Amino acid sequence: MGIGAFSVSLAVKDIAASRQFYEKLGFTIFGGDIAQNWLIMKNDDCIIGLFQGMFEKNMLTFNPGWDSNAEEVNPFKDIRELQEELKQRGIAFITEADPASEGPGSFLIQDPDGNLILVDQHRAK
Repeated sequence: MGIGAFSVSLAVKDIAASRQFYEKLGFTIFGGDIAQNWLIMKNDDCIIGLFQGMFEKNMLTFNPGWDSNAEEVNPFKDIRELQEELKQRGIAFITEADPASEGPGSFLIQDPDGNLILVDQHRAK
C-alpha cells in the first residue's frame, strides 16, 4: 500500500528560530509562508514541515499522489480508498476524509504509542 511522499511535521515554538536551525543543517525552504507560520524545508529527499501554532504535537505526514519533490505521481491510491482499506484492517480514525467527496482530503490516525499520522492528499485523482 503506497501512502505517498513522507515528511515530518514539527510543531515549533518559534518558526524563525527553527528555520535558522534547520538551515544550518543544510535544509532550504521548499514551500510555505513564514508570515502564515508554516514552512516546508528540504535537504536532499528529507522533508520537514515547520508549523507554529497550528497543532500541538509532531506528526508523521504522507501525501498521496506526490513524490518527494511535490510532483504528481500516477497512478496513485486516492485518500478515500486508503481510508477504506485501513478501516478494513481495523485502524481507528481520529478524523476522516468525507467518502462522498473528491479531490483533496485528509485523515488523521494514531499509532499505539500516540504518534499522530496525517495522510493529506492535495490533488485530484
